[in-house]
Amino acid sequence: MDPEVKLQESVDYGCAHYKRRCLIKAPCCNEVFGCRHCHNEAKNSIDIVNPLLRHDVPRHEVKKVICSLCNTEQDVQQHCINCGICMGNYFCQKCKFYDDDVSKKQYHCDQCGICRTGGKENFFHCEKCGCCYSKEIKDSHFCMERAMHHDCPICYEFLFDTLKDLTILPCGHAMHLDCRAEMEKHNRFSCPVCSKSIRDLSDMWEKLDLEVGATPMPENYHNKMVWILCNDCEKISNVQFHIVGQKCLECNSYNTRQIREGPFTEDVVH
Repeated sequence: MDPEVKLQESVDYGCAHYKRRCLIKAPCCNEVFGCRHCHNEAKNSIDIVNPLLRHDVPRHEVKKVICSLCNTEQDVQQHCINCGICMGNYFCQKCKFYDDDVSKKQYHCDQCGICRTGGKENFFHCEKCGCCYSKEIKDSHFCMERAMHHDCPICYEFLFDTLKDLTILPCGHAMHLDCRAEMEKHNRFSCPVCSKSIRDLSDMWEKLDLEVGATPMPENYHNKMVWILCNDCEKISNVQFHIVGQKCLECNSYNTRQIREGPFTEDVVH
């Protein structure tokens, strides 16, 4: 039978992560799973009490796959040696990766060492950051060494090979796009890693200016001075204390933190 005909006949196939017509034999435990993510989720949920026992599939070390149609175990290749079915319209020999949904525009990045989605023509690999970014931010992103080789600061999933959409903050730190949206929904607008503002917040600073002006402090606080460090521009200022917040004298940001109290004085020291 023509492999293309068989392709149409098999409607329900693959796993929760990928549409493909094969299973993998994990080289780390010799067990069979739909894909490496299926393995990692299963093993990590079992070993959640003892994180030291967790292990992920070393993707490049996968040697055997099992055809989903005829159950033939075989070496990694695109077409089944027994029934001839195409086990994945997108196939990467280097990553031992299969996926039928080519609308993702998968491509292999040799520098990253893995397959990515979105179309190679739309991305560039930043050597310092050690990962692929959209060409839209090629000239504007803040370089940070191995920027995505760490966990999302919100959900703690490893970012480098995550399946979820990512966002790069102005400070250079990365997180899941959904995690950022959830964070902003709870009125958190600073990076969880370095505390810098995650976007231009001048409109919010203007509102705080009005709130400060409309909230007079008790008389015994009129001359209370404090030293603050601005999380955004990293400058130190000596400013008048206010319950609403302390404004940076350099960049006008309220994203500041008090580092020590200053003396009570009649003059504001800059």
